[in-house]
Amino acid sequence: MPDHVHLVLQPPDKCALGRMIGQMKGRASRLMLRVLDHAVDSPPPQHSNGRPAIWQRRCYDHNCRTIDTVREKINRCHNNPVTKGLVKDPGNWAWSSYRWYRGERSVPMEINGFQL
Repeated sequence: MPDHVHLVLQPPDKCALGRMIGQMKGRASRLMLRVLDHAVDSPPPQHSNGRPAIWQRRCYDHNCRTIDTVREKINRCHNNPVTKGLVKDPGNWAWSSYRWYRGERSVPMEINGFQL
């Protein structure tokens, strides 16, 4: 999505999920700031501490306790670009796992699938 990201994660046992998300956000932020530094004339928004504000301070999580809930969340992720009016079909959103779940394997990111 242009202004947020959805992830459905199944962390390994004893994974420090908060630390893992923090590392992911840090790596992505550094890359995005390098790209933005070369692409725009104005700097990105800043937090009160003066640091660039790429991410919100906290992610909003939901623990899926059933297989049906996991399916629901994955389908919600797939349909979010349609709901927001960005595409007419979820398969047209380039950064979605939708096409992978429909059998296409030439997608822009590695996906460890879940049986829908």
